[in-house]
Order: sequence, then structure tokens, then C-alpha cells
Amino acid sequence: MLIIFSLSESTDEAALSSDEECSGGETETQELQAKEEDRDLKNQLLHRFGSHISRLKLEFSKKKKKGKLPRDARQALLDWWNLHDKWPYPTEADKISLAESTGLDQRQINNWFINQRKRHWKPPENLPFAVMNVYSGQ
Repeated sequence: MLIIFSLSESTDEAALSSDEECSGGETETQELQAKEEDRDLKNQLLHRFGSHISRLKLEFSKKKKKGKLPRDARQALLDWWNLHDKWPYPTEADKISLAESTGLDQRQINNWFINQRKRHWKPPENLPFAVMNVYSGQ
């Protein structure tokens, strides 16, 4: 059985058959059913893994960049820098000492010196000779 409905003879709108209306209704029903299944799955996953997700969110939020170093720590590093401006490469013992006195970890100390040398230190032009003189005892 095929029933055709015409909305208006004067419009260019296409006439719909009852078969087309039914297939559109089935599609909507399937879409609603799929959305409901997705919601159910999401709720099941949240129920099962919600605590893990919360823990991971907290862990990742802690790893965000913390910003500038504390003023006292920066000052201690600058003091060391100013005393060793000709060769600003701290030894491992210097780094350990600075880490203990500033409360920073060695990675932060290393990064600070790397950045400081890149931004503010210009090696002397006669640096290869100065290094050779240090090793030769002159």
C-alpha cells in the first residue's frame, strides 16, 4: 500500500510517501538507541575506572609547570654565577651543594645554568688558550 501526501500544490516541496516516513522513524529510533547504549557504556566505564581516572588527572595536574624558582634559590644561584663568571660550569659537588642549600633538585639546577649561560654568558675569545693554560699549569 502506497499513500502519497502532498503539502501544497503551489510549492516545490517534494511529496512524502508513508514508506519514506517510516524509514526515517526507524533511523531516529536507531540513533536514539545508539546514544543510549553509548551513555550506558560511559556510565559503566566511569563506575569501573572513575577512581583511576581521578588519580591520573591529579597526577597530571601536579606535573604542570611550576613557574619561577623561589627568590632565595635564584639569588644563591646568581651568587655562585657571579663568583665563577669566567667559567660558569659547576662541578657535580657544586650542584649537590647548591641543591641542598636552595631546596631545588639537580635537574632544576642544571636547567638554570644551561639557560643562564645561553642568555647571559659570552665565552672569552681566547677560551681555548685559557683552558689549555689551566691544564698545563700556567
